[in-house]
Amino acid sequence: MDRNFLSAEAISASLRAGEVTSVELTDEAIARIERDDETINAICVPDFDRARAAARDADRALARGEERPLLGIPVTVKESFNIAGLPTTWGMPAHRDHVPDEDAVQVSRLKAAGAVVLGKTNVPVGLQDWQSFNGIYGTTNNPWDRSRTPGGSSGGSAAALAAGFGALSIGSDLAGSLRAPAHFCGVYGHKPTLGLAASRGMVLPGAPALPTELDLAVVGPMARTARDLTLLLDVMAGPDPLTFGVAHQVTLPPARHDRLRDFRVLVLDEHPLIATGAAVRAGVARVVEALVKGGARVERASPLLPDLTEAALLYMQLLCSGSVAHFPVEAIEQVRARVARLGAEDRSLAAARLRGMVLSHREWIEVNGRREVHRHGWRQFFAEFDAVVCPVSPTPAFPHDRDPDLLERRIDIDGVEWQFFDQLVWAGLATMPGLPATAVPAGLSPVGLPVGVQLIGPMHEDRTPLLLAELLEREIGGFRVPKAAAVACGPRPTLPGDQG
Repeated sequence: MDRNFLSAEAISASLRAGEVTSVELTDEAIARIERDDETINAICVPDFDRARAAARDADRALARGEERPLLGIPVTVKESFNIAGLPTTWGMPAHRDHVPDEDAVQVSRLKAAGAVVLGKTNVPVGLQDWQSFNGIYGTTNNPWDRSRTPGGSSGGSAAALAAGFGALSIGSDLAGSLRAPAHFCGVYGHKPTLGLAASRGMVLPGAPALPTELDLAVVGPMARTARDLTLLLDVMAGPDPLTFGVAHQVTLPPARHDRLRDFRVLVLDEHPLIATGAAVRAGVARVVEALVKGGARVERASPLLPDLTEAALLYMQLLCSGSVAHFPVEAIEQVRARVARLGAEDRSLAAARLRGMVLSHREWIEVNGRREVHRHGWRQFFAEFDAVVCPVSPTPAFPHDRDPDLLERRIDIDGVEWQFFDQLVWAGLATMPGLPATAVPAGLSPVGLPVGVQLIGPMHEDRTPLLLAELLEREIGGFRVPKAAAVACGPRPTLPGDQG
């Protein structure tokens, strides 16, 4: 069995039993990266010397009988997190020489938990794409089909996991940046409840690494199994110690249920503002079949569900109001001119994005007020339901598209072209109100690409969608080794969730 594809949970058990050492695991992971990453390009900043030193320290700690949740486990970190002594560029050539001297709070938590950091994973420029390429580190390819994207902006992390480069990774999510790469690469990703995990040090190069209350963005875990997501979230969760003055561990409520038959689930596979491709609908159907077979209460509609159209328009405005914060004045003026030409009746997603770019503070407060109405609607909804099952995006991974004009890009959904950024509406369903959402594998498309779905849960109840993900993994399987990786490494390893 190739140990590079073991779960973190299994690795931890093997380390404690003395069946393997962290040095052996780290050397195997590094060897695999050096062999395979030339064609995938997931690890943009390797840190192998320090990883080997950390592995030696972990083995000594294990020999002393220490118990830490990630002790000796090889992991990767998204490039946008500061790691002392390594560049943090966000893929922006102007910052190629930026090297912070302090770890991000989440990197500190990984290290304190005993993890061995192999290096940093690739991102798009400014983290603003559902692909992962930039002028410093080049293009990251999807391990399932290297002509396609692994997603973004945590695409390097998802590709690394799918290729066997470490057992865990950490990323961030503003517009599906954890969930879309997980969906495209066939791994797991969890967008935590807004504010659950401190984000200090996941900051634009050159900006001060201070505690901040982000409007939409979160940092979160990625893994190859659902249980590993929970393991890593427990390390990441908690507010910034600079805010509290001392380290403060958050206590999340337990999952609402531990059996499929007790879950009350709403299923969505259609959106009023964008089509859903057949491959993704089939993935949702596989999850629904497992839920029904397990005895869950499954509904297809509810009057309690907040309005999907308004939710998407609000999300686009809030998303774009923040994305232009560092745009030059002349660019903003060009957007204002485009907005002035919009008709008052134009309620398209494209119009919402443009209007969001030039929101005044007063207008932003009005939009935020509507968000609070939606949040309250979700509270009422989750009094009757436990989770929503829906797509992460309308399609599996799409071919690389390097058109620099993002507004001119198109996405093909079963032969029909849609504006590229319209596909973000499914990700925004959980992001706009700040809800937790877990992306889980749901099989393969007819052409052999991974298809995922997301499980949206109640605010501050992250363990509910995470436990549902674990139960579904037992029924429909989870991560599969990409064919190219399986050929390279020999017989496919048996993984949690495998059937028969």
